[in-house]
Amino acid sequence: MNKKVKAFLYNFLGFAPFFMLLCYLIEKFTGLTGFWIPVTSAVATTILAPKFQVVKYMGEEKIFMRWLFVKGVKEVK
Repeated sequence: MNKKVKAFLYNFLGFAPFFMLLCYLIEKFTGLTGFWIPVTSAVATTILAPKFQVVKYMGEEKIFMRWLFVKGVKEVK
């Protein structure tokens, strides 16, 4: 599988659970209604979810991850 496709899938799999959880929590515990629930969830998830990126490093493509809860940038195997 292409590393760019892998990074895209990792980004989706990192984003989706946070988004669904936040949609539920925002609906239950705030007074927001309508399209404000998914908009607020998307903004918060963009901040909280890990980010994966493919970088050409020392002649080969590698996937790196950056996350708010992990210090620095980590290489993904």
